[in-house]
Amino acid sequence: MSAKNMDIHNRWRSKTVAFRMSPQEAAQLDMRVAVSGLTKQEYLVNRVLEKEIIVNPNPRVEKNLRIYLQLITAELETIIKSDHFSVDVFEKAEYLLRLLERIGNEKS
Repeated sequence: MSAKNMDIHNRWRSKTVAFRMSPQEAAQLDMRVAVSGLTKQEYLVNRVLEKEIIVNPNPRVEKNLRIYLQLITAELETIIKSDHFSVDVFEKAEYLLRLLERIGNEKS
């Protein structure tokens, strides 16, 4: 059994919430968590409670952004060559581009 966790507001996190996702949905969640700089638990709690996810660019977030942008670029090149349309790729690309735009606006 895992150890009890206390959050930043001194509340015990003793309840477990689980649900199923498709592999595509899980991949998209993993990408969003990686570029947010949060843990998966923090990300999911914030999203479920409709709190704003604030991405603080740091070297780890920037590295993850670079990795996912390279993966999406490769996937888009594959789509162009094969004419096989994938909505998931475009949703990921749109999310990353909006995130990059927000980060760019915050830096300037």
